[in-house]
Amino acid sequence: MIAVLVLLGGACLLWVRRRHLLVTVSGPSMEPAYESGDRVLVRRVPFARVRRGQVVLIKRDRAPARDHLKEPDFIIKRAVAVPGDPVPHIEFPELAETAVPPGSLLVVGDNLARSYDSRHHGYVPMGRFVGVVVRQLPRRPH
Repeated sequence: MIAVLVLLGGACLLWVRRRHLLVTVSGPSMEPAYESGDRVLVRRVPFARVRRGQVVLIKRDRAPARDHLKEPDFIIKRAVAVPGDPVPHIEFPELAETAVPPGSLLVVGDNLARSYDSRHHGYVPMGRFVGVVVRQLPRRPH
């Protein structure tokens, strides 16, 4: 009986780990919603389920010139436009009157003054998308 419970517990844990990630926010780009050190739970979902306004986890673009930097592998930003949406002209005046192409997102940090995001590097390709933030978790005690 105990072996069955252990096996079921392991299967449940494996299922949760495949569908969710626990990520620690790094940097000020998502303030005030999330501060550096906050922990968030991310659910892996298909790219097609991303909606405008959701906070998303994306893989950092690893340009060879930046490989030496000690940066997290993931970044958290807000999706401001998904495939087919009109490009927000306030944040992206150079892309005004266009729509987000298939397989791409436009993302920005909530703290526009301190965020490196789509305003600087353009569209985020679907291959870098990981999932959506579903909740903020309590901070770890120091």
